[in-house]
Amino acid sequence: MITVPGQDVDVASLAAGLGTALHTAGLPVGPDRCERLARAMTVMGVRSVAELHACALATLVSDPSQVTTFERVFATLFGGPSPFPDPALHRGDQRDEPLPSARDQSAQTRDGSGGWPEGVLPQFTDINTNGGGSDEPAGETPGVFRVASAAERLRGRDFTELSPVELRELVTLMREMTLAIPPRRTRRYRRARDGRRVDLRGTLRQARRSGGEVIRVARRAPRTRSRRLVVLCDISGSMEPYARALLMLLYFLSATTANRPEVFTFATRLTRLTPTLAAATPDTMLAKAGEAAPDWSGGTRIGAALKEFNDRYGSRGMARGAIVLIISDGWETGDPAVLGVQMARLRRLAHRIVWANPRTQSPRYRPEVGGMAAAWPHCDAVVSAHSLDALPVLLSALRAA
Repeated sequence: MITVPGQDVDVASLAAGLGTALHTAGLPVGPDRCERLARAMTVMGVRSVAELHACALATLVSDPSQVTTFERVFATLFGGPSPFPDPALHRGDQRDEPLPSARDQSAQTRDGSGGWPEGVLPQFTDINTNGGGSDEPAGETPGVFRVASAAERLRGRDFTELSPVELRELVTLMREMTLAIPPRRTRRYRRARDGRRVDLRGTLRQARRSGGEVIRVARRAPRTRSRRLVVLCDISGSMEPYARALLMLLYFLSATTANRPEVFTFATRLTRLTPTLAAATPDTMLAKAGEAAPDWSGGTRIGAALKEFNDRYGSRGMARGAIVLIISDGWETGDPAVLGVQMARLRRLAHRIVWANPRTQSPRYRPEVGGMAAAWPHCDAVVSAHSLDALPVLLSALRAA
């Protein structure tokens, strides 16, 4: 919270509101840039419009051609003509201009001149809320800037119902999700006082320090390490919206897990996308994924893709003892028997197989025909993962031992 003479400003809400207004005006401002603005405001200790302007210009504008739109939106939001008409001019004469008062900005909001997009309208409460003559509701926190969270309203909506802009609004909530892959025992041992296995060599080494007398018995315990997470994601036409959302989730999970997930996509062919998870932003990751996978939004050959994975990667060690996540609606254009054979083959290698099928959200869904009928018996868990609210169920299925 930044304290300004006469008011308190919620940094996160201010950054989100300004970023949303710029995005509505056509600038490529997403949640990641809003987060940078909030951090910059906190570090700089912003206390004036000029300081806010400098932080916003440095974090929200990425090209000189965007400056004109930025200045217009900024001037609209913070009242009157823009104090910075020429971006090239020195702005030092504005450093003592205070942030607009809560009452002035509240009036701009009520008469519709504040310039905020619909659904993300800022609301201000006056400092003298309980005083006479104020028509503001009582009981609010004085001078706090609030922005209605559009992302919260999108949590329960199906990914197919979200536009690309709305999907990017969920990025902030996806950042908060974490995945703890259960560990596995290795064949190597480590020193441990409470180990069940006696370490003969360690015991003899310690005995040499005491003239050959065994004073303390050294012990060992097995080493543990996180299991590998392998993801096979269907990017056919029917799965394209879900694939985008879940690839964004994997992008953020890769930063929280000990080992980066191995990600493959398939429609008519198998493509390894693990290197794209190292991209700087989710949008860049999706762009690189589209370039790497030429069969994006194509047909579906699940059995053939799974056979290629087992032949080239799975049987050579990648799937051995791993947790395998398959993201697909089960529409198989090839022979379902091939899918059944390859699933049985993968079952013998993997520690756990989780299938994410958005169609299972319907209570009337039955895996009685096609590829899903052949794959279902070999799965440890089947979840829907069709919306943000359904993703915790998916993460719990992956964490299960």
